[in-house]
Amino acid sequence: MEHMKPEEIIELFKEKFNDSITNSKIEIKTAGLKKNSYSLIWLEIELKDFKEAVKLLCTIQFPHFAIISDNDTGEEIKLTYHFSLYYGERFKEISLNLTTNLPKNNLKMPTITDLIPGAQTSEREMKEMMGITFEDLPDLPNVFLPIDFSKGVFPFRKDEKGIYPLSKNGKHIGGNIIDKEEEVKKVE
Repeated sequence: MEHMKPEEIIELFKEKFNDSITNSKIEIKTAGLKKNSYSLIWLEIELKDFKEAVKLLCTIQFPHFAIISDNDTGEEIKLTYHFSLYYGERFKEISLNLTTNLPKNNLKMPTITDLIPGAQTSEREMKEMMGITFEDLPDLPNVFLPIDFSKGVFPFRKDEKGIYPLSKNGKHIGGNIIDKEEEVKKVE
């Protein structure tokens, strides 16, 4: 199998999605005693083309899915899906990080579990922790939060839907988890 170079991968995505790619970059890093290099590709794509971008990624080689990372930026939630191409091939592996932004007034996106079943746990985590609805993701019980956890409270959010929302001066407000300051009791 011929391996694509990071520049070729970015060009392929730009050709297919044109203006929907809002940002792209390649980082070359080194690791180990011999300073072997490896590549990281960062692609930011509009939500409307996100699932098609994952489909395109699968045509290069079925990617290894690692995890989804998130960032509550205030107005939107930024999700980055972390993949590897040529996984396990010494000095040929390429990390590809595909990012999309969801406006907080519409936290919905299509699931990729029909393409990459291993993404289910991470998508369920984002559902629990950020309040994102993944279309066509089975409505399964919580993975991380207890069944009796407060509805409408999302621990990774930084706004009024988070556990400890912050006011403009940085002090915690609201009572999503506790209504008043509680004394910590020592258990013996």
